[in-house]
Amino acid sequence: MAHQLLCSTSKLEKFVLSSVYKNTNMFQLRRYLTLMNNKNGASIMERVRNQWRLLCKEPPTGFERFFKPKDRASNKTGEKEAGKVKERSATESSKSHASGANAQKSSARDTNKQTFSWNFKTGNNSFGNKNNEKTYIIGFLLVGCTYLYLHYSITTTTEISWREFITKCLNKGIVDKVTVVNKQWVRVKLLPGQLVDGKDTLWFNIGSVETFERNLENAQVELNIEPQNYLPVNYRDELELHHFLKVLPQIAMFLFVSVFVFYFFRKMADTFGKGKKSGIFGPIMESTAKLINSKDIGVRFKDVAGCEEAKIEIMEFVNFLKNPQQYIELGAKIPKGAMLTGPPGTGKTLLAKATAGEANVPFINVSGSEFLEMFVGVGPSRVRDMFSMARKHAPCILFIDEIDAVGRKRGGRNFGSHSEQENTLNQLLVEMDGFNTTTNVVVLAATNRIDILDKALLRPGRFDRQIYVSAPDIKGRASIFKVHLQPLKSTIDKNQLARKMASLTPGFTGADIANVCNEAALIAARDLNDNIQLKHFEQAIERVIAGMEKKTNVLQPEEKRTVAYHEAGHAVAGWFLKYADPLLKVSIIPRGKGLGYAQYLPHEQYLYTKEQLFDRMCMALGGRVSEEIFFDRITTGAQDDLQKVTSNAYAQVIQYGMNEKIGNVSFQLPQPGDMTFDKPYSEYTAQLIDTEVRELIERAHNHTRNLLMEHKNDVAKVAERLLKQEILSRDDMIELLGPRPFPEKSTYEQFVEGTGSFEEDTTLPKGLQEWNKSRNGEKEQNSSKIPQPEAVSKSSSQNQPHQRL
Repeated sequence: MAHQLLCSTSKLEKFVLSSVYKNTNMFQLRRYLTLMNNKNGASIMERVRNQWRLLCKEPPTGFERFFKPKDRASNKTGEKEAGKVKERSATESSKSHASGANAQKSSARDTNKQTFSWNFKTGNNSFGNKNNEKTYIIGFLLVGCTYLYLHYSITTTTEISWREFITKCLNKGIVDKVTVVNKQWVRVKLLPGQLVDGKDTLWFNIGSVETFERNLENAQVELNIEPQNYLPVNYRDELELHHFLKVLPQIAMFLFVSVFVFYFFRKMADTFGKGKKSGIFGPIMESTAKLINSKDIGVRFKDVAGCEEAKIEIMEFVNFLKNPQQYIELGAKIPKGAMLTGPPGTGKTLLAKATAGEANVPFINVSGSEFLEMFVGVGPSRVRDMFSMARKHAPCILFIDEIDAVGRKRGGRNFGSHSEQENTLNQLLVEMDGFNTTTNVVVLAATNRIDILDKALLRPGRFDRQIYVSAPDIKGRASIFKVHLQPLKSTIDKNQLARKMASLTPGFTGADIANVCNEAALIAARDLNDNIQLKHFEQAIERVIAGMEKKTNVLQPEEKRTVAYHEAGHAVAGWFLKYADPLLKVSIIPRGKGLGYAQYLPHEQYLYTKEQLFDRMCMALGGRVSEEIFFDRITTGAQDDLQKVTSNAYAQVIQYGMNEKIGNVSFQLPQPGDMTFDKPYSEYTAQLIDTEVRELIERAHNHTRNLLMEHKNDVAKVAERLLKQEILSRDDMIELLGPRPFPEKSTYEQFVEGTGSFEEDTTLPKGLQEWNKSRNGEKEQNSSKIPQPEAVSKSSSQNQPHQRL
C-alpha cells in the first residue's frame, strides 16, 4: 500500500512539474522561483524537490520488503563511503546504520545533499514504528503542498476587465501575446520591461471563445492595426486550483472512509481477538452473565421482610449446596431450580440480591432480555456459555431475572424474531434438563408473568418449585416498615410507627412501602424539619395513592360546589352502609387526575359475599346520586365510579356465579390489552348477562338514592364543611354525623387480634439454623445443632423481628 502511494505521488509530481514547464514562460518561472530564494542557501522549491526525490529514492524504515532492490552496486559504494567515516561493522545491519550516519555528516558539509527523517513526533509520541500513520501524514502533506502551489500560481497575476485590457494594454501596444486558458479566461503577457499595476502578467474572464475573438478583432480594427500585426492568440488547457477543489471533497471523503474502515476493522479485530471465542462475532456470542461478588452487594436477608416463607425456601436452596449430605442421607435429591413469581414490587429480585450478598457460594446473575439480539444464533450460544460458566463454578446459584423475555410460550403465531426466541428457549430447556444431581447447580428465576411461560419450562426436572411471593399482610407490612424506618431520623417510637403505618397501607407491596418512607423524608426535608413526623408519613401515603396535590389547579365556584357534594355523597353513603370500608379522610383539593379524593381503610379480606359487593357498588354510586338530588343534573365526574360499578357487576354475574338466572358458571373476562375474537357463551347468554347487570346496577342505584334522601341533611352538612375547610378527617365526620352505627377496626391490634401473635413469625426450622455454614462430618453436625427458639410471645411484641441467619 505504501509503495503504491509513493509511486502515485511521484507520478503526480512529474505531471504537475511537466504541466508547469509546458504552460509557463521559463524566464518568468525562473523569476518567480528566484523570489522564493533563501538568503542562506538553496531556494525553498529546490529544497522541497530534493527532499521529495530523497523520499522517493530511499524506502522508509520498516517498508524495505515492499521495495524492489534497484542497484546493488550503489549500495556497495555507499557501504565503502560509510566505512571511511566509521569502522566497518560485522553485520549487514550495522553497515546500513553507518551509511545513514555518513549521509547525515555529509549533509552538514554540503548544503545540496539533503536527508529525510522518518521519525515524526507529535508531543511525546513517536511514529517511527507506525507505518500507517507515516503514510497518512505524507499524503496530507502532499495534498497541502499541491494546494499551496496552485494557490500561489493564481495569486501572482492580476485580474483586469476587458475595458482595462483595451485602454491600458492594447491601445498602448504593450501586449506581447494573449493565451486563452481552458476556454474560460485569458492570460495577457506584456512586453519585456512593461508593467501594469506592478505586474507583467494579467488575466481576465471571457464568456466564450467566439465572442472573445470577435471583440478582439473589432478592437484591433478600430485601432487600425494591420492584420499581419494582430496579436497572436494561443489556446491551452492547464491544471487550475478550482479543478483540484472540485475533486477535493470526493478525495477527502474517500480517504476518510478508507481510514475509518481500516481503523474500525483493526480495532474490532484487536478487541474481539481478546475474547474467549475467536472471530469478529466472538464476544457477541459469549454470555453476558456476571459472577457477583458478595462484597459488592449491600443487601442481606435481614433487609428482606414480609415474605418469610419465600425466604426460608431460598435459604434451603443455599443449604442444599453447602450441606448436600444432610439431604442425600435421607434419599432426597437436590432440586434443580425454583421459579419466583408474584405481583410486581413484592421482593423477588430483592430476595435474589440477598442471596447473592449472603450465600457463601458463587452467584451468577443474568437478565432474560440479554439472550435476545439481532444476530441469529446469539441467544442459544449465550445460554450454552452461561451454563458452561455455572458448571465451572459449581456448586453455585444461577439467577435469571425476568425470564418471561425468553421463556414465552411457543406457538404457530410467532413470526420474525420470535423464531430466535424459540431457539433460545429450546437451548435453555436442553441445558436445564441436562443437569444431573451431582452438578450442584441451582437455577433461580423471577417473573411476574408466569401465565405466559412455556409449560415445558415449568415442569418438574427443570423448575421443581414455584415460590409465590405475594403482597405482604399487615404483619409483613409492619416488618417491612421496621426495616425501612431504621435509617430515617424521627422522634416517634419506630415500632409503634411501623404498626400504625401497616394498618394505614392495606394492599401495599414492599416497593410501595419503601416509596412511602422515602416520600415522607422528602416532604420533611422540603419544609426544613429536623425530623420526620407522623403527618409527613400520612402525606406520603396520600402522595403514593392519589398523586401530587395540585394547589394551583383553580376550580370555578360552581365546579367546586359540585365536587364538594359529589365527595359528600360518597362519604355519607359509606358511613351508613354496613359493609363499606371505613372512611379516613375526604378532600376536594385536586390530586393526580381527580378533582376530589377520599381515603378509605379496606379490611384485610380475601372472601366477599354478595351483600359486601353490593354495598361497595352503592358507595361508588353515592357521588352520582348526590349530584342528581342536589343539582337535578349529572356531570362527567362519575366516570371512574361507573367503571368500578360496571366491573363489579359483571364479575358477580359472569365470574362469581352470584346470579340466579345465569347460574353457577364462571366465564373468564378479557384483560385490558388482550385480543378477543369470540366469547365463550352464546348470544342469548350475552343478552341475558347484559340484562342482569343492568338490573343489578339499577337496584344499587335505587338503594343509594333512598339512603341519601334519608340523610339529605347530613350530605349538605358534610358538603358545606368541605367547601369551608377543603379537607375533613375521621374526627370531623364523627362530629358531623355521629359515631358510625356499625363496628369497625382501625388499629393494628384490632386487625391482628385472633391471629396468634402481634408480630411476624421469623423462626427458622432446625435444619436451617446454620443454613450458611458447611458441616463436614456427622460430629460437626451434632455439635452445631442449636435448639429451636420459642415462638415470639405477645409480651415481646414491641421488639423487632428476630432472625437467626
